[in-house]
Amino acid sequence: MRLVFMGTPDFAVAALDALVAAGHSLAAVYTQPPRPANRGRLTASPVHRRAEALGLPVRTPLSLSDEAERSAFAALHADCAIVAAYGLILPQAVLDAPTHGCLNIHASLLPRWRGAAPVQRAILAGDEETGVTIMRMERGLDTGPMLASERIAVGDHTAGSLADALAAMGARMMIATLAHFPGLAELPQPAEGVTYAHKIDKSEARIDWQSDARQIARLVRAMQPSPGAWFEASGQRIKLIAAQAVDGAGLHGHLLPDGRVGCGTGCLRLITVQPEGKGKMPAEDWLRGLRLGQDARLT
Repeated sequence: MRLVFMGTPDFAVAALDALVAAGHSLAAVYTQPPRPANRGRLTASPVHRRAEALGLPVRTPLSLSDEAERSAFAALHADCAIVAAYGLILPQAVLDAPTHGCLNIHASLLPRWRGAAPVQRAILAGDEETGVTIMRMERGLDTGPMLASERIAVGDHTAGSLADALAAMGARMMIATLAHFPGLAELPQPAEGVTYAHKIDKSEARIDWQSDARQIARLVRAMQPSPGAWFEASGQRIKLIAAQAVDGAGLHGHLLPDGRVGCGTGCLRLITVQPEGKGKMPAEDWLRGLRLGQDARLT
């Protein structure tokens, strides 16, 4: 098929690679424009870099709302557009331009976790499973009819490792979908069970030791690798890279003699930390070097 691909982060790269490997013709790749990163340098998105390496034409409009951009998109005469975490709202004219519309790889079991951060929200909520849904796009936010879905256990995944697993799953599912598309049955999303995966705000990454230890452990996994869950100790900002909820009791935020931290319910065992301006290290090494007294309080 003659396709347009639209995606931006690492999650979308697997699908781009799969489409090329399957022999589809990529008329253009759309991605977000380069953004400041690495101490202010303009940095191209992962999809942008991969598309250039594959020799594909790349377009980086700030918006698709003006007539010139919509006309340029329509002029590609695509059979279908494949979308994976692109980051821009597609106007109706763009949705309608490809012969067979636009298909989306969404990292949840719709209608649960429509929106921007389905992977992190599934972990934070303590969901036992999540998955990927292939859907036909429409104007609503992730409301379109479904063509395929598959499930995966959340387990002890971090947001990073779970996104990688879902990216590979979504790429494989999209190739299988296109092999029988158009013509596949489309299933409307259920009216019940709708939840929204709002974008992660950096303020959510700060640990509240009054919370249940299991919820804090989920927060640590959901914020890894970015933006990273954190707390303060002796005036330092400490990222908590890995932790485990364990039995026990103690005042919230207080260090117990064996290195556990008291929480609102239960305790948290610190496994890996990253002090401000330093690399990752075992929590026991950090605690030993910090020389905090027993019952010291982490804020």
